[in-house]
Order: sequence, then structure tokens, then C-alpha cells
Amino acid sequence: MEAFQGAGQIGLVLQQAKAPLIVPLLRFLVAVCLGMSVLLFVEKVYMGIVIMLVKVFRRRPEKRWKWEAIKDDVELGNSAYPMVLVQIPMYNEKEVYQLSIGAACGLSWPSDRIIVQVLDDSTDPLIKDLVEVEVQRWASKGINIKYEIRDNRHGYKAGALKEGMKHSYVKQCDYVAIFDADFQPEPDFLWRTIPFLLHNPDIALVQTRWKFVNADECLMTRMQEMSLDYHFTVEQEVGSATHAFFGFNGTAGVWRITALNEAGGWKDRTTVEDMDLAVRASLRGWKFVYISDIKVKNELPSTFKAYRYQQHRWSCGPANLFRKMIMEILRNKKVSPLKKFHVIYSFFFVRKIVAHIVTFVFYCVILPATVLVPEVQVPIWGAVYIPSTITLLNAVGTPRSLHLLIFWILFENVMSLHRTKATFIGLFEAGRVDEWVVTEKLGDALKTKSAVKAHRKPRVRIGERLHLLELIVGLYLFFCGCYDLAYGKNRFFIYLFLQSIAFFIAGVGYVGTFVPSS
Repeated sequence: MEAFQGAGQIGLVLQQAKAPLIVPLLRFLVAVCLGMSVLLFVEKVYMGIVIMLVKVFRRRPEKRWKWEAIKDDVELGNSAYPMVLVQIPMYNEKEVYQLSIGAACGLSWPSDRIIVQVLDDSTDPLIKDLVEVEVQRWASKGINIKYEIRDNRHGYKAGALKEGMKHSYVKQCDYVAIFDADFQPEPDFLWRTIPFLLHNPDIALVQTRWKFVNADECLMTRMQEMSLDYHFTVEQEVGSATHAFFGFNGTAGVWRITALNEAGGWKDRTTVEDMDLAVRASLRGWKFVYISDIKVKNELPSTFKAYRYQQHRWSCGPANLFRKMIMEILRNKKVSPLKKFHVIYSFFFVRKIVAHIVTFVFYCVILPATVLVPEVQVPIWGAVYIPSTITLLNAVGTPRSLHLLIFWILFENVMSLHRTKATFIGLFEAGRVDEWVVTEKLGDALKTKSAVKAHRKPRVRIGERLHLLELIVGLYLFFCGCYDLAYGKNRFFIYLFLQSIAFFIAGVGYVGTFVPSS
């Protein structure tokens, strides 16, 4: 009886606070979210128009920049070719280390003008031994390959790359190509990228596209492919075509070493050392070029745990870098105000902060809340037209997955919970701001383990599969859906029920692949 009385009192308090407090506050939040939606909408439409013009007028990089194949010089011999360093940073990469080392050693380039450098930060002695043996195997075949280790993991990947650049043999190198441990460049990679740097002294970086070898492994990898294909097909292409700015993806790219050093080298102040370096180099006037025709095979994270950690780093890092560099960008004298505006507003504010926050806060918190407070209305252009247009523009990168668009929307909204949390952590430098968890790569491990353990039912630890935040948001959306179905007039309940189911599925861990315990 007392419980019912307590609930009644709470309801009375909320009803009394509704008109003077809740309604005005919710209207303000709706207005803010609509404003952010418009910013994101304008950015997406602008990039859509630019990419359409690039395709129509065939503005290929070879037409915008000087590119000539490197020719043999009888007098100079191999010395006519620039010296190239290939760096492969890795950490306990048992499943994929052979793939990346083999691909790097298979690059077509004069053997005395290339150095392959394996930067092994592994803490597992067995894996370190395996990597070292693999390096020695390639060295015995005449490949100029170096195995470098450190006695600590300070700075993580940035620290490893920085230490790698300190070795005496690096001083003779002109360019450095970087590949993460699961990346497998084609043999002609250097022949196609180096000429851009060789014939255009103002270019600092040549970035290539990623090609996902396991995109069809599960529904989650298909969703990732859709998001990343948009990034490469549109965002990177637009930044390159307009000579504005685009970020280094941390791998599958070639840097001019003088530009890298001039920008201050690798810094470990955030978890996005690649973006940090790119921004600093851009502020010194260096140009970047993106080559969409060159694709480097790599692996998408196929477990939900690995993907969550990756998205935390990719969302927290840029927000933290924005906080650290905004004044440096504003004070910079070497680039135009237009470029500074593009970096601050377009690249950082809209794409790295607004996009994450508005997706979760508006569509998973504020919009459902208006169901409970019918005095606050969201205009149909904000609730339907803008998000629909943004979604369709995002889908252009992966036409083969158009039939999965609904699943992609629901999945992206679920992931926006973690991206929004990570963005605020980065902006306010909270607890997990420097957290770096290497994305787990499975290689053929999943197939092997599944085959070996096919006859046994895998043991599932409930605690590892349950995600409380997703379950809480799912319950909230389900409650709002039930309320709208019973009392509402907006018919949001269809979306709310579907989205709540997506959060519930993620909350109980039934997303991605499941790797049986060893």
C-alpha cells in the first residue's frame, strides 16, 4: 500500500513540474537537436554534391597531381629509386602476423631500396618467438627485414612507430609505408603510390582504401562495411578532391619522412596518433592525396567486444584531440582561414562530435521522450525527412547492402550509445580517455576453432555477454513504445519497438561472431 502511495506522490510531483520545467526543457533540447541535425544534413548534402561532381567530371588523382611511372636509369641503376621503409607495428598478433609480414616482404621494389621493419610490442613470449622466427625466415630469403622490440609499451602504437624511426638505418629512407598487422598490400602498392610523392614535393601523404576480406562473415561486419565504405568513398574522396583536409587512417598509407619529422613526428597524447600527425602536417601546409583505386586487404572486427573497444577509441580520440588542438589550429598562420574553418567545423565538430551526439541523444533519448510529453512536438522534417536523407546518402558507398538499410540504422543507433559516451569522455578527459585496447584480429582462428569444437557446445559466460547500458536504453525505448501505442498519436511506436529490440539483442551479446574458448 505504501509503495502505491509513494508512486502516486512521484507522479503528482512530475505532473506539477511538467508545465513549468519539463516541457520548456524538452522543447529546448528538441531545438538543439534539430539544429545539430541540420548541421549534419548540410554537411552530408555538401559532400554528396562534391562526390557527384568528382564522378561526373572524372577528377582522378592522376589528373589533379603529376604522376609518372618510375623508369629505370641505366647510369644510376637502383639508386634512381627512392629508399622506402615499411613499418608493421604489432601486438600479440598470433593469427595474422604471417599475413602482414608476407605481404610486406612481397612488395615489388628494388631489394636494396626497401627496408621492412617489424615493430613487435607483443607481451606473450610465445608470440614474440613466432614473429621473430618469421622475420628470420624472410631474412634468409634475402629480404632486408628488421625485427625491433621495446622493453615497454609506452605510447602504444605511436610509441612503437616513434622508436622505429630512431634507428640509424632509417636516416637513409625517403618515405615510410605503414601497415597494421592484418593489412595485406598488393605487390604493386609502392609502384602506384610512390610516384605521387616523388613528382609532387608538396604532398606529404598518400592514403589508400581498405578492402575488407571478412565483410560477409556476419551481419555486424556487413554493417561496418557500410559505414566504412561511406568514409572512404565519400569523406576521404571529398577531402582529397577539394584539397581541403582528410585524416590519415593509421595504415595503408605512405608518408614523406621529411614532412613527418617537420610536423613533430609521432605523439602519444591521444589514442588517434594518426589523426594527430595528419592535422599537424596539414597545419604546416603539406598536402594529402587519397587514391581510391588502390585497395589494401584487411580484417574487420567480427566480435562485438572488439568492435566496441575499437569504436570507443575512434570516438574518444578525435574528441580529445579536438580539445587539445583547437587553439593551435586557430593560432596557426601557415594555412588559410577557410582551411582552418574546414578542419575545426567540418572535420572535427560536425563529423566527430555532432554526428555521434545527435544520433543517440535525439533519436534514442529526446524523440522517445516527446511521446511521454505530447505538449512537445517534433516537426516531421526533423523526425523523418532529415534522417531519411542522411541515411540514403550514407548508403551510396555500399550499393550491394541497400536491402540491409533498416538493420544498419538500428545497429548504428545502438553503437551511437558508445560513441556518444566516448565523445564526452574525450571532450572532458574523463577516466577511459587514454584507454588503448588493440582490436582483436581472428584471421582463420574462428574457422579453426569452430571446426575443432563443432561437436561440443561452447561455454558461454553470461556476465561477458550482458551489457547493462544497452538493456537500460532498450527498456526505456520499449516503455516509450508501449506508451505511444496506448496513448500517442505520432505512431513512433513502430520505430521505438524495433530500436528497443536492437538494443536488447546487443544487450544480451547476440551481435557479431562468437569465438569458443580455447
